[in-house]
Amino acid sequence: MEKFDLNSDNVTGLFSKIFLPTLIGMLSISAVTAIDGIFIGQGVGSDGIAAVNILIPVYMIFTGVALMVGAGCSVAASILLSRGKVLSARVNVTQAMILVTVVSAVAELLMLLFPERTALLLGSSPTLMSLVVDYIVSFVPSWIFQMWITVGLFVIRLDGAPRLAMLCSVLAAVENAFLDWLFIFPLDMGLFGAGVATSISLATGGLIVGGYIAFKARTLRLCRLPWTARGMRQAFRNLALQCRVGSSSLLNEATLAVLMFVGNQVFMHYLGDDGVGAFGIACYYAPFVFMVGNAIAQSAQPVISYNYGAGEMGRVAKVTRVALRVAVLCGLLVTVMFVVFPEFLVSLFVSPEGRAARIAIGGFPLFSVGFTAFILNLTVVGYYQSVERVKPATVFALMRGCLFMVPFFLLLPLVMGEAGIWLAMPFSEICTVLSVAIFYLRGRRISA
Repeated sequence: MEKFDLNSDNVTGLFSKIFLPTLIGMLSISAVTAIDGIFIGQGVGSDGIAAVNILIPVYMIFTGVALMVGAGCSVAASILLSRGKVLSARVNVTQAMILVTVVSAVAELLMLLFPERTALLLGSSPTLMSLVVDYIVSFVPSWIFQMWITVGLFVIRLDGAPRLAMLCSVLAAVENAFLDWLFIFPLDMGLFGAGVATSISLATGGLIVGGYIAFKARTLRLCRLPWTARGMRQAFRNLALQCRVGSSSLLNEATLAVLMFVGNQVFMHYLGDDGVGAFGIACYYAPFVFMVGNAIAQSAQPVISYNYGAGEMGRVAKVTRVALRVAVLCGLLVTVMFVVFPEFLVSLFVSPEGRAARIAIGGFPLFSVGFTAFILNLTVVGYYQSVERVKPATVFALMRGCLFMVPFFLLLPLVMGEAGIWLAMPFSEICTVLSVAIFYLRGRRISA
């Protein structure tokens, strides 16, 4: 288990110790979905990718709820630990795990009882209906484990075991790759098989995370809760605080859901099922970019929150500067990949000769223009969340997710045609970065 002192170790070293395993773990989580896409594209075709893209926005909302609870729990627990309140920190962790379990169980039951209705509500065309229903029935049952993983990884990193968090994610990704191949090709189970493969891999990761928190955690173990009226009132206050502090994480994840949902409708309107298939390929890569930004924010969060709780604002400023530099560097690297190698990236999913592939190859360089701003915005929102400044965190998350993105999706195609659809997300992220810069400079001028 990794040992570090959040209060005294060099902040650059601290960030590095947490960031590298966190980044690998986060990318492995995204790889679970991307591996699905690669095998689905090669074994089912672009219709399979389009069908998956119909369901993924709801999956993103589920993950966003888990990120909200996990981030809020981690911030609260970090501050409590900095003040020596270990039992209170454990209570917060236990309540967070119970909340996501109940929420996911209820929502999954409704979706599994009404899969056709769910597919229609998500905008499935008649052509894609049977594929979407197959994916709902096979994939949705595992979402409870995804919720455990998302919340649990916050706790495991704060508990001083970032490498275990990484290994858990990597194991799930490797298992998913093997099962995808087995179910889609030798067993010829199609999209249903892809959903089963992902469900099994998520169950494996979820059970490892749950077992660690329940039995092996050094500090942040699950604990017995007081089921009294007073205890229940305190539980609701704790959960309300966690959700309020972590709400911007939900909004960040909802940005991906909005991107996919609105993008699906716009691409369907202008370019049909092939357009949705092309956009679906891009949406398999978008979570990787999101996870890079998320890894930076989540790696800085324990250091920022702990030192914020201890009143060490100089250390808070130092780790924030480190995180912002890493965000710019990572954003530039990812952008270069999409500009230079679009055909290779698309060919991993489908044959580059098809219409959907050609649309994607032309759109990837445009889509990547906003990646640096995308990662910077996640880092900034994570900072404000970590110091309990809920209002700016929420406002900036809303800007990038709704206030800018939806109008750009609706207006840019009218002005720029197909290129405008691909540029909606970049324009939204760049406008949000400019808003953050204005807010920061205005705050400095007022404080001066």
